[in-house]
Amino acid sequence: MSDTIEKIKCLIIGSGPAGYTAAIYAARANMNPVLYQGMQPGGQLTTTNEVENFPGYVDGVTGPEMMIQLQEQAKRFGSDIRDGWATKVDFSGDIKKVWINDSIELHCETVIISTGASAKYLGLPSEQHYLQMGGGVSACAVCDGFFYRNQEVVIVGAGDSACEEAHYLSKLCKKVTMLVRSEKFRASKIMEERVRKTENIEILLNHDTIEVLGDQQVVHAIKALNKTTGEVIEIPATGFFVAIGHKPNTDIFADYITLDETGYIVNVPGTSKTNVDGVFVAGDAADHVYRQAITAAGTGCMAALDAERYLASKE
Repeated sequence: MSDTIEKIKCLIIGSGPAGYTAAIYAARANMNPVLYQGMQPGGQLTTTNEVENFPGYVDGVTGPEMMIQLQEQAKRFGSDIRDGWATKVDFSGDIKKVWINDSIELHCETVIISTGASAKYLGLPSEQHYLQMGGGVSACAVCDGFFYRNQEVVIVGAGDSACEEAHYLSKLCKKVTMLVRSEKFRASKIMEERVRKTENIEILLNHDTIEVLGDQQVVHAIKALNKTTGEVIEIPATGFFVAIGHKPNTDIFADYITLDETGYIVNVPGTSKTNVDGVFVAGDAADHVYRQAITAAGTGCMAALDAERYLASKE
C-alpha cells in the first residue's frame, strides 16, 4: 500500500449540525473520526443570520456562531477537522475508498455522509446580495418566518413545499404574495386548494421575479413581471422566500449508494444505514421533509452510533 494512502476508522464527509454531531459522538466512542468540512464549512446554517429554534439557545444564536461552537465541541473530544471535500469514492469493497480534492486517497472502515442539500435560488444578483446580507431573503420559512410576524412577504414557488411554506407564513404574516412562474401549480390539488382558500395569501400566476428591491441592507419590495400582459409591478415586502426546491449534494455517491428520483440518499427506515455496509448518512442528504438543524443533529448522533455498532460487529 502506498505511503500516500491514509487509513481511517471513521470518515465524516461534510460538516453542519449532522457532521459535527456525528464527530462528537464518534470521538467520544474512541472512533478517531476525521471530518472533511466540504465546500461550505458549517453547511447551510452559515448563511442563516439568526437561529432561534435550536434548543438551549435562550436568546438565539447566529448560524455561523453555532457552527463554530459545534466544531470546537467536536475538536474538544479529539475529532480531526480538516479543510477539503470529497471528489470521488469507491464503495465496492470492505474498505471504503474516498479521494479528497482529487489527490488524497483515504481507506476507511466506516463512512458517514453528511454532505447536505443546497437550496435552489433564482440566481438574481439582488437576490444573492440580500441573501448574503441576511436582510430579507430566505429559503426556509420554518427557519425564518418568525422574523416577519405581522409583515408582508413574497414567496416564489409552485410545488407542495412552496404551498406548505406559504401556508405556514400566512399564520405569521399580514400578507403573503405567492409568485408562480408558470400558468399553473405543480403542487397536489389538496395543497393548491389550501393556499387558495387562505384569505391573506394572494396568488399571482405566470409571474417572474425580476429584482429584489431594498436599501442595500434590507428588502423593501419585489419587482415582478406579469408574463401574460407584460406589466411590471412592485410588491411591497420585507421578506422574500424562495421555495423552488433543494438539490442534495450526493452526485459522487450515485454509482454505489441508492438514491431516490431527486437524488436524496435512501436510508434503511429508522436507521442511518445505506444500502452499502459500513456507509451511513446523516442530515439533509437523506432528509427532504424536515430539513432542520435539530433533526440533522439527531441523525448525526444516529449515524455515529450505527457506525460504532458496525465496527463492534467486525471485531
